[in-house]
Amino acid sequence: MMDGGMMDGMMAGMGLVWLLLLIVLVLAAAALVKYLFFSGRK
Repeated sequence: MMDGGMMDGMMAGMGLVWLLLLIVLVLAAAALVKYLFFSGRK
C-alpha cells in the first residue's frame, strides 16, 4: 500500500514540476518573440 501512495505523490510532484517548466518556457518564448519583433521593426 505504501508503494501506491509514494507513486501517487511522485506523479503529482512530477506533474507540478512539468507544469511550472512549461509555463516558464512559454513565457520565455513569448518574451523572445516580442523582443525579436520589436527590435526587428526599428
